[in-house]
Amino acid sequence: MRAEGTFEIAAWDEDAYTEMDGNRKLSQADVTQHFTGDIEGSGDVRWQMCYRPDGTADWIGMQHVDGRIGDRSGSFVLQSIGTFDGAKATGEWTVVTGSGTGAFENLAGSGRMEAPLGSAATYVLDYEL
Repeated sequence: MRAEGTFEIAAWDEDAYTEMDGNRKLSQADVTQHFTGDIEGSGDVRWQMCYRPDGTADWIGMQHVDGRIGDRSGSFVLQSIGTFDGAKATGEWTVVTGSGTGAFENLAGSGRMEAPLGSAATYVLDYEL
């Protein structure tokens, strides 16, 4: 099955924890999201980012999603990895095995997201229950 839609950033709290020469830095962002489309609900994610001198970055994170897909509700965790090219963030998702609760207890799958700077992100999640 496939879920598609958008999510918007509701809150973003980012702090650098290591700053290096040439505007390089490591930072951590705690982010709250609102999902619409086939997934309806909220998300909380902690992203770890490595910025390069030109402001581009690579990131990894664990993203907790709480909501519903169709008539099923519960929560699950997505492992995310991606890149910010200065204009948009793109990433790949994998459902963390065993992370599902409620109707998502046996959820498995993978997907992707794309978030142009200043716009809502789009997502696709191919999944099995």
